Amino acid sequence: MNSSDIGLIGLAVMGQNLALNIADHGFKTSVFNRTFQKTRDFLSDHSHTQLVGFEKLEEFIESLSQPRKIIVMVQAGFGTDAVIDSLIPLVEEGDVIIDGGNAKWTDTIRREKNLAEKQIHFIGSGVSGGEEGARLGPSLMPGGSKEAWNLIKDIWTSISAKVDSSSGKPLSGGKPGLPVQGGVPCSAYIGPNGAGHYVKMVHNGIEYGDMQMICEAYHILSSIGEMDSYEIGQVFNKWNEDILDSFLIEITADILKQSDPSTGKPFVEIVLDTAGQKGTGKWTSVNALDMGVAAPTVAEAVFSRCLSAIKEERLSAAEILTGPKLSKFDGDKLVFIDSVRDALYCSKICSYAQGFQLMREAQVEYDWNLNFGEIAEIWRGGCIIRAAFLQKITEAFNRDSNLSNLLTDDYFNECITNYQTNWRKIISLATINGIPIPTFSSALSYYDGYRTACLPQNLLQAQRDYFGAHTYERVDQPRGQFFHLDWLNDERPQQRIK
Repeated sequence: MNSSDIGLIGLAVMGQNLALNIADHGFKTSVFNRTFQKTRDFLSDHSHTQLVGFEKLEEFIESLSQPRKIIVMVQAGFGTDAVIDSLIPLVEEGDVIIDGGNAKWTDTIRREKNLAEKQIHFIGSGVSGGEEGARLGPSLMPGGSKEAWNLIKDIWTSISAKVDSSSGKPLSGGKPGLPVQGGVPCSAYIGPNGAGHYVKMVHNGIEYGDMQMICEAYHILSSIGEMDSYEIGQVFNKWNEDILDSFLIEITADILKQSDPSTGKPFVEIVLDTAGQKGTGKWTSVNALDMGVAAPTVAEAVFSRCLSAIKEERLSAAEILTGPKLSKFDGDKLVFIDSVRDALYCSKICSYAQGFQLMREAQVEYDWNLNFGEIAEIWRGGCIIRAAFLQKITEAFNRDSNLSNLLTDDYFNECITNYQTNWRKIISLATINGIPIPTFSSALSYYDGYRTACLPQNLLQAQRDYFGAHTYERVDQPRGQFFHLDWLNDERPQQRIK
């Protein structure tokens, strides 16, 4: 009988939690996994009246009410393509296939185009929030046709995280089987084809920046401030009650106050300092380079993980390379802590400014019409970067939907005006003491570069024209008119228009 509201393929952790979330909201959900034993185990572990499993793909398809809605939660890339290929002969015109994995947006554009030719809808939906978010309410970023979005809208808005309509803060209290009631859904239509997965990629790039900036603040407090991890955890608790209120600050406080069960030492001190990555931060940085958009803070966060991975080389280098002697901070400790907070907040503003500028350029490149205020809204709950800060971004775009850069918004401009002295002091202090601060310093360089009316690239353009005849523009001529100086002329070099 065709009775299920939606189907889900792929019962790894994210797939299982998303299926349970959908079922909790009253939608009958068919599930399928390539290995039937996993389906059997899942249903055995989670007895739910709204869940039903199938061994054969054909039976799974037949169980779905039309137009069929099928979520694919498998490994991105070839795995997703393989599942889609297996579905094409079984689905019909008007059905919807939804990729909920971390797909590359260009793959989503290709898949949407190919399936549209067969009159099959395709949605690439970013899903952020990790295992807990998938279970209790993620932030969802769907991209595809408006018609396809309307077919899944009720389900997507029901299962997403919710935030308070006035404060923008996430509504708590959601438990398995007892979803949050009321509030503003953290899901909205992003745009055509790959827009949803693109925005999710930028989200992840911003997440890389947030995490690295927090690590740099921790490093400064522990090294120069000589604070133990528990004390720093208490500082983060305090920060979480103020402008830095966010999920990542909250969990960092928990981590820093955690003891290792085996040794009793601070947990963070027994964790090896080598960080992994799954690639979305790299995608963001590569795309920024491809489109000529300055996003140095995200790139530095990616490079920091790369540098951390060569642990053995760093151990050898530490025996050879020298740096300044670390000097303990001997001033007012509370002023020092507040200065680190200010540096973190200013760097965060610049990182997000870069991310939103990247999305602004992408919408021109791919003919999208992105609602940046709404994107910030749906990131306020459920996702990893959820923070009170995002409400300020929403308000900025509500004031000016054509805002060119967050730095020029009155609120963010005022913040940096008020905090930048401390920001510069902390960067100077860290540099003098040999503490690496790639995201703090790149964010400041971005800010200083963006606010500088005349950069030294005039010399760079002259260099390019000298060695490669790449031409240059003149300050006393209209933009878009290019010139070349005949540098090889033995007499006086001659200028000519190119």
